[in-house]
Amino acid sequence: MLTTSLRIAQKALKRNKLRTGLAVLGMTIGVAAVLTMFALGTGAQESVSSDVKSAGTTLISVRSGNFTKGGEESKIPTGLGSSNSLVAADAEAIAKIDGVKYAAANLRERTWVETSNQRFYTQVIGADLDYPKAFGWGFPKGKFFKADDVASAAQVAVIGTTLRDHLFGDENPVGQNVMLHNQPYKVVGVFEAKDEDQGEFAIIPYTTSQKVLNTGSIQMVTVSAEQAGDTTRISDDIKKLLRQRHSLDKKAPSNASALGLGGLQGGSGASPDDFTVKTQAAEALTKGLNTSVAAFILANMPQMDQTNSQEMAGTLSRAGSTMTALLAAIATISLIVGGIGIMNIMLVSVTERTREIGIRRAIGARQSDVLQQFLVEAVTLSVFGGVFGIVIGFIASFVITNVLKWPATISVTAVALAFGIAAATGVFFGFYPARRASKLSPIDALRYE
Repeated sequence: MLTTSLRIAQKALKRNKLRTGLAVLGMTIGVAAVLTMFALGTGAQESVSSDVKSAGTTLISVRSGNFTKGGEESKIPTGLGSSNSLVAADAEAIAKIDGVKYAAANLRERTWVETSNQRFYTQVIGADLDYPKAFGWGFPKGKFFKADDVASAAQVAVIGTTLRDHLFGDENPVGQNVMLHNQPYKVVGVFEAKDEDQGEFAIIPYTTSQKVLNTGSIQMVTVSAEQAGDTTRISDDIKKLLRQRHSLDKKAPSNASALGLGGLQGGSGASPDDFTVKTQAAEALTKGLNTSVAAFILANMPQMDQTNSQEMAGTLSRAGSTMTALLAAIATISLIVGGIGIMNIMLVSVTERTREIGIRRAIGARQSDVLQQFLVEAVTLSVFGGVFGIVIGFIASFVITNVLKWPATISVTAVALAFGIAAATGVFFGFYPARRASKLSPIDALRYE
């Protein structure tokens, strides 16, 4: 019976192609709007989630060497000053710590960056691939250098927008050369930073910088945490990891007291750190303060991080609820409009086919058969509209993502939900016309002109 109903539905819908097309179009627009809004809403929610999680201070700096002025008096772990103990492998190990988003090895120096007719004294940073990601830099021109450039210590560079303006003015620098240490470096990209000072930087592969400085070590590891509230915990994990990697839990040298290594980290008699780990928040809060006050603030950083985490969790929850309510409202409106269109068409179809219904009832068709027939037609309309709507939704999401640069994420769940909603809409809005058709008296229907 269902196969027969599908065949009859196909013939009936083909009978008036324009009307059928308009009904399908209404459902297509509704489902496409739902899917597109769902994709945009999901993308926006992910973007908001990412922004909220990273709101505040997510950066952690791991520097080679360890010295705190006045640390002995405040019983703060103090090392021997400058050290060359950090290597690129340390950065790779730090990147595997839970909660670390990016970890990039880097070296820094100040030198002249020159073109044929301009020169600018600035900071040149030898960095790994994740360095711009840690700061969230954008690239209006070109892009960051590649893994092959790092592996081969290539003479390539990316420059900030401020440095570009000083050296090239309005000219596009990508593909041109700048001189560093009397050597040509090809500019492969221009980055845009939120910090104006960073706009003056020139970035080269850290391996190239090691080659120039004739060293196998690195000066610093720039770490970015996934959530601002985790920075203190991650800092502690980094310290434990590096002490283990550098074998610092062994006994300290016998002249430790004479060297001023009081209050050594790792317990009595342990070697001091040969590195310094500081969160961005700790540096900002302790800047300009004397050592004892700074030590008190640092001791209370875990409680501050916990408060930040709780506030961010609450913000995420509220943002998610708001986005869900918005999506539900848009979906409801879109589907009601499409569903009313289908109900309209089906009511007209019932009226036009009254005599057909009467004939079918007269030759033995039951009320349930007529009800099923018109329900099948309504569901067919909505399913076709749903399929076309899903296709258009994918296209619209792709266009919006690439043209407007707005994140749009379509999941399998969203597609299944859109298709299910289309079928359910056909049943819901097709039931009344179908029921009305099934309730027609065979005699009255046969008399209908």
